[in-house]
Amino acid sequence: MLSKEERQERRIQKQAEKLEKKNLKTYEKYMEQALKEAKKAYNINEVPIGCVIVQDDKIIARGYNRRNTDKSVLAHAEIAAISEACKKTGDWRLEDCTLYVTLEPCQMCAGAIVQARIPRVVVGAMNPKAGCAGSVLNILQMHQFNHVCDLETNVLGDECKEMMTKFFEELREQKNQLM
Repeated sequence: MLSKEERQERRIQKQAEKLEKKNLKTYEKYMEQALKEAKKAYNINEVPIGCVIVQDDKIIARGYNRRNTDKSVLAHAEIAAISEACKKTGDWRLEDCTLYVTLEPCQMCAGAIVQARIPRVVVGAMNPKAGCAGSVLNILQMHQFNHVCDLETNVLGDECKEMMTKFFEELREQKNQLM
């Protein structure tokens, strides 16, 4: 028979597990929307990265990678979504938002996320070559800055990686056909 303390500890653990499942479902719901944005980039032959920003359980901004299309180094999914969210909210501070992105942010995007004071970032796939949310650097959680983000990684990570892998395989195939 369990003691009163053990029963209470089990109850608390079950509540925490329930909350974690609920959060995971929410994370997956919005990461699916970020994947839809990534698909838009994929369809125009851009690196398939998508982003959505959520406030009060509603998507307020979307973005996808358009660097080649726009001929701009700034045309990243996160930058587009942050810009749209700032216009919608009428403020540069996005302190009550969550950003969902299919690929770990680069240094520019991680810097913009910190500057916008976004409290939570949910990442699909990590980017070991250029990621700045834990792979190469972790700009989102550097306590030397005036803002630190909560970070959740590997949400629908397999789906995000799969789209990226397929894109680069097709790109290599196209290049080989030209040679």
